[in-house]
Amino acid sequence: MQKIMLIEDDSSLRNQVKDVLIGYGYEVYAVETFFDVEEQFKKYQPDLMILDINLPHFDGNYYCRVIRKYSKIPIVITSARNSDMDQILSIEVGADDYIVKPFSIQVLIVKINALMRRLYGDYSSNELEKELVVKGIHLDNASFKVSYQNASKELSKNEYKLLKKFLLNADSVISRVDLLEELWDESSFVDDNTLTVNVTRVKSKLTEMGLEDMIKTKRGAGYLFDTSSLMERNGGSR
Repeated sequence: MQKIMLIEDDSSLRNQVKDVLIGYGYEVYAVETFFDVEEQFKKYQPDLMILDINLPHFDGNYYCRVIRKYSKIPIVITSARNSDMDQILSIEVGADDYIVKPFSIQVLIVKINALMRRLYGDYSSNELEKELVVKGIHLDNASFKVSYQNASKELSKNEYKLLKKFLLNADSVISRVDLLEELWDESSFVDDNTLTVNVTRVKSKLTEMGLEDMIKTKRGAGYLFDTSSLMERNGGSR
């Protein structure tokens, strides 16, 4: 289990973020005394740190600078300071990302998941394969083309990312946060509306190929890529 050190002096926000992170499978150590933050860091040895700027005794930039002398773990700064210079200063002293308060917990989770996956994640062997095949659906990883029986469609980059995520997790519910994470990259953050639009486009292209109602909305949970009808057509093969 990956470990996150949470340094936030607002107890209400600290507890909220901690509960959500635990819900996503992380182990969380939330600092509650701020006179010995560096000692707590050395003892806990986290995989990632969420660090507020405005802290008692020393500010977050100070701790970021100190920790960077001996650790390369991802550091995500959170702060109500929203000027360009504040963000530049934090990045220059070693932060990997800077999130302005008040922030969306969903945005925080997506960014943390992306950092964890990039640095520590185990990538599926499918990443190296030219083609992914699930229940007769072929997804070409080089050309971004999906095909089924005699039909095929070209996909945009985002459509390809979503369909690949669905195929790799066929018949399991995928949360909207996980799908947002799949679309997000370092150059842009994809909002919830953009996700909805791209899921709709994937559904439409699959329908045009004769694959109706493959992606089902699970209210309050996310989406399900349902292959039950394909199992009947293809004899259950994968």
